[in-house]
Amino acid sequence: MSTVIHKTKESFVNKNLIILGNSSSDWSQFGFSDQEMNFIHAEFLQKESSIELNKFSGRVFIESFAKEEELYKLLERSRERGAKLIKKLNSYRVEEVEIVSLLDTDLSKYFAEGMALANYQFLKYFTVKEKNSLDKIYIHAEDSVITNLNALIKGTIYARDLVNEPLSYLTAIQFSKDIVRIGEEAGFHTEVLHKKQIETLKMGGLLSVNKGATEPPTFNVLNYKPKNHVNTNPIVLVGKGIVYDTGGLSLKSTLNSMDIMKCDMAGGATVLGAIYAVAKSSLPIHIIGLIPATENRPGGNAYTPGDVIHMMNGTSVEVLNTDAEGRLVLADALCYAKKYDPELVIDIATLTGAAYRAIGKYGIVAMGNVAPSIQQELSDCGNATYERLAVMPFWDEYADLLKSDIADIKNIGSTQAGHISAGKFLEHFTDYSWMHFDIAGPAFLSADDYYRLKGGTGVGVRILFEYLIRKSNQV
Repeated sequence: MSTVIHKTKESFVNKNLIILGNSSSDWSQFGFSDQEMNFIHAEFLQKESSIELNKFSGRVFIESFAKEEELYKLLERSRERGAKLIKKLNSYRVEEVEIVSLLDTDLSKYFAEGMALANYQFLKYFTVKEKNSLDKIYIHAEDSVITNLNALIKGTIYARDLVNEPLSYLTAIQFSKDIVRIGEEAGFHTEVLHKKQIETLKMGGLLSVNKGATEPPTFNVLNYKPKNHVNTNPIVLVGKGIVYDTGGLSLKSTLNSMDIMKCDMAGGATVLGAIYAVAKSSLPIHIIGLIPATENRPGGNAYTPGDVIHMMNGTSVEVLNTDAEGRLVLADALCYAKKYDPELVIDIATLTGAAYRAIGKYGIVAMGNVAPSIQQELSDCGNATYERLAVMPFWDEYADLLKSDIADIKNIGSTQAGHISAGKFLEHFTDYSWMHFDIAGPAFLSADDYYRLKGGTGVGVRILFEYLIRKSNQV
């Protein structure tokens, strides 16, 4: 269940109310007593504060905001404040609440977004399910804003759900079934390619990684193409779909590594969540999603360090580490993307520990060959959603780290800049405008971070959706 945002049709001042304001706001419309107003103004002398009034008809929560130097920081502060309030609302068993913004910048949309995302629960495997009470949030906004916000929240929640699913449920085959189901709900078409078709396409990366697995791979093609699409060539989103990663024969350690590797398909979940949001919002833009899916296991037939494999485009790759498998399946997908003559390709993946070590959970490591204007647009979207991009240098020297003695390229570089050499590996399979997002840091958290909760976060859905909204409005 997800919290649903509704458009306010009438005042809910006699029920549970959240008011966003400051010391200069007009409070006369709420009928507060002189004593209450004196209390409110006294509290507002603080830089920021949260006030609660327990009235006979309901509870009133007042959130004061200090001015931020940059707008995107104010929007994020609003999301965080909304997330912080959720626990209190649920403790009171509040089922619905209205948000009213008295600020020059209407923050109700962002406050509601933080609340809804922080209200997320993954309860599927609990015998006794203790559900949060909050069900409805009312805000004053245009219908399109409400529609887009609900689509974004639901898309992010779908991504979180899938990342939180264990391998005992989410095999590659089941992942494909869920993609088809969600596509039918949203209104986009999914074609699932199975092992024989993958063999025909000579996707050597995906097939090699799958050799040790207990189930066959799938290659999922998601196609959202409304009749009124404004782009001549599609935007292609590629997501890593490793449903579980043991490291293969280059076996990972268990503690704090393999035990959370159900999250290694987070990139694929993000692509699905973003396209869901686009389709449910009926954005006039043509989007293709490509999700190669398999597990990476050390089975009896597993590919080995030292193997040479051939990718879809014929490139020979020396495999030196079977735990660098994500780039192999993504490379085949990037080759496949060429058939669409794409306007832009963005791949997203939990690709490297180096990305996590570089910037932690605080953003997305990014690199690619796009024009500076596109990079800036993506960075702006990252700031707007607070899924910020840390754009790495992408110098030619990093490609030198991938030179092989016996093949065209090897699948790992040196111990230096592993996140960048991984990007350089992927670049080898592109000849179009392309950007790489490494979400290894924020995709799966060990503790709550405001509205980014412990477990799968659905990171990437919001930045991609923001970018696609902006693209769809450019005509």
